[in-house]
Amino acid sequence: MIDFEPHYRRVEQLIYAWARAIDEDRVEHIAELLLDDGRYTVKSRFNHDRGLPLAVIDAQSAAQLRDRILSMRKANVYQPQHYRHMLSGVHIASGDDNTFEVTHNFLIVRTMDLSGDMKIFATGQCHDLIVLTPEGAKFKERLFLFDSRVVETLMVIPL
Repeated sequence: MIDFEPHYRRVEQLIYAWARAIDEDRVEHIAELLLDDGRYTVKSRFNHDRGLPLAVIDAQSAAQLRDRILSMRKANVYQPQHYRHMLSGVHIASGDDNTFEVTHNFLIVRTMDLSGDMKIFATGQCHDLIVLTPEGAKFKERLFLFDSRVVETLMVIPL
């Protein structure tokens, strides 16, 4: 059995770096945390549990994620808002010396900048495949499974 403890802090810090980048409106940074051929997917637990393919977001490379973020900044029209991530239960489920399957829970509060209204926007579990590279830990896969069957409004900002 592999002892994951020596790698736990690097894995945890990568997960936190993603959340901080979004919370601090440095969304462009998350593409740097994904391998070039990495995949970022957001879908409902309902669809996932039934093997249904529909995802709210499915970027199949870091370049696709960068394009989505550029569109968010330049083309999409939406009310100014920001997220605050609460993460818990980071667990390395399996892996080898360089690759780890990781799960953690998330709760995201959305604050509307103009009105100040706050609401729980998404809760669920994230399933990550994390690879240790010479440049540091990177995501090979990120699968956010949100608990609700629907998204209240447009999910323009990545989770």
